[in-house]
Amino acid sequence: MSGAADSGRIRRRFEALKAAGRGGLVTFVTAGDPDYGTSREIVLGLPQAGADVIELGMPFSDPMADGPAIQAASQRALKRGMKLAMVLDLVRDFRQQDDETPIVLMGYYNPIYNFGVDAFLAAARDAGVDGLIVVDLPPEEDEELCLPALKAGLNFIRLATPTTDDARLPAVLSNTSGFVYYVSVMGITGTKSATEGAVRAAVERLRRHTDLPIGVGFGIKTPDSARAVSAIADAAVVGSAIVDRIVAGLDDDGRPAAGLAGSVLDFVRELAAGVRGREGSE
Repeated sequence: MSGAADSGRIRRRFEALKAAGRGGLVTFVTAGDPDYGTSREIVLGLPQAGADVIELGMPFSDPMADGPAIQAASQRALKRGMKLAMVLDLVRDFRQQDDETPIVLMGYYNPIYNFGVDAFLAAARDAGVDGLIVVDLPPEEDEELCLPALKAGLNFIRLATPTTDDARLPAVLSNTSGFVYYVSVMGITGTKSATEGAVRAAVERLRRHTDLPIGVGFGIKTPDSARAVSAIADAAVVGSAIVDRIVAGLDDDGRPAAGLAGSVLDFVRELAAGVRGREGSE
């Protein structure tokens, strides 16, 4: 299978979801959490479990936009020696068995800057990464990474929030590609949930500004909430609830107990069944 990034994977996946008449499931896990082997097992199993798009967190020592669950996931991965180059190795490994499921790297600019922007973009594209979400680079700093990423053939996915007003949206959306990630509640990840009505109003407002697919995340913890959100938006993004399943599978020493990856993937199957409007998994 091809290793190099295909900038059309995200577009094709959302086109396929639209043709199927359903929203998608975007799953987030931190690369290397709770260790490389277990993380690899989970990531490689996500497509078969029903993930339509995979968000892979790049571990960082100061993930200020993330809540306690994902902050702790970063710390576990870093403690086990996870490096940015190993994140790319994991993507490259994934591409040996799956050349269709989009992979988006999510994280912060500092590790990319330290790696070297040009070197990182070339390595990411070669590994088979499709897009980037870098939460601490505003549109005013697009020349740092966004524009080079687009030139390298990678989608640059931007966050919109409840406080992103109509005056600010054009700047946020100007160089966005792939999809728009709507953060449905203010604050850090994994702490609160938005009402269905608030999500619907926000998605309708975003659709007036962009033709890009819209994924909605933050606070989606159950198959029912994933079903409700994916019926309104183009995809439901689930992160902290999956990370919580990883935590539940750790032993007293913080190491993965037997069956951890299988338990996480079973939960993803439940979420996928919800998104697909079914009570059970395939």
